[in-house]
Amino acid sequence: MTDIKVRVTQIGVEAPHIRTLRLVREDGRPFEPYRAGAHVDVVGPTGVLRQYSLCSPPSESGSQLIAVKLEPDSRGGSAALHQVGEGDVLTIGEPRNLVSVVDGADHHLLVAGGIGITPMLSLAYELHGRGEEFRLVYFARSREDAAFLDLLETAGFADRVDIHLGVPRADQVPLVRDALETATTSSHVYTCGPAGFMEQVTAVAAPVVGERNVHVEHFEAAEIDTSADSSFTVELDTGESFEIPADRSILSVLTDNGIDVFTSCEEGICGSCVSGVLDGVPDHRDNCLSAADKDAGDQMALCVSRAKSPKLVIELY
Repeated sequence: MTDIKVRVTQIGVEAPHIRTLRLVREDGRPFEPYRAGAHVDVVGPTGVLRQYSLCSPPSESGSQLIAVKLEPDSRGGSAALHQVGEGDVLTIGEPRNLVSVVDGADHHLLVAGGIGITPMLSLAYELHGRGEEFRLVYFARSREDAAFLDLLETAGFADRVDIHLGVPRADQVPLVRDALETATTSSHVYTCGPAGFMEQVTAVAAPVVGERNVHVEHFEAAEIDTSADSSFTVELDTGESFEIPADRSILSVLTDNGIDVFTSCEEGICGSCVSGVLDGVPDHRDNCLSAADKDAGDQMALCVSRAKSPKLVIELY
């Protein structure tokens, strides 16, 4: 992670459990424009590293904005960031993308649930700036629980936003179908929110636009059944070879053997440990690579994914 010292210049309250932090560089330099949909690693006062989506306009150079939801079972990440004050200094990394605007689409549909509005907001900024056809559909439990409602209702793209408050999960299906009414196989759908919400959006959208044209941004790790795991061999492109036991990850074995692998969440969410696959068949268990990336089989997340073949040859990025 590239360490960038930033100072908190403004704190906002979007909901009782969601606060925004506006960040400026401590060295006074401007931020480089980022690709919409990006997130950054943030190290808070307790030293815990977590990822948060950037939700300010991608071209804005003076500051960056993140939104932090206070998780009830926080292990020191979101809870610590809910205690910082204006003037406090944090450390962040360079923006990284798992989801970004796809060029050449005839229409873009953004579907957000709850705090999942954060990456969708930056995508909306970029699509609006590019003059592209898009619609943003936002579901939240109530006005009090929603984030950025005032902004969404007054932004330059407000006429492209549909806000649905208090709609039960099952009743959201026809609303998503309505939003897909003009979609084609050249359209792209982007979604973020609770796991069940995104699964439902994907189930509705994939038959219309195609599975590869549905892009999902995860905040939570997938639940994985490891009971049938077995050992396999990993060989680096340098020729070094390592046995990966059934109860160990590729990442942990490489790290224990002094191999430097950039990593962050270690849960298959952030994509920082994704590396190339030169030979063999990976068993994808992450929530960061797209369906198309997984089908290609030429990269994998070393922290959670394993092998379907007896041996993998990998290239560290």
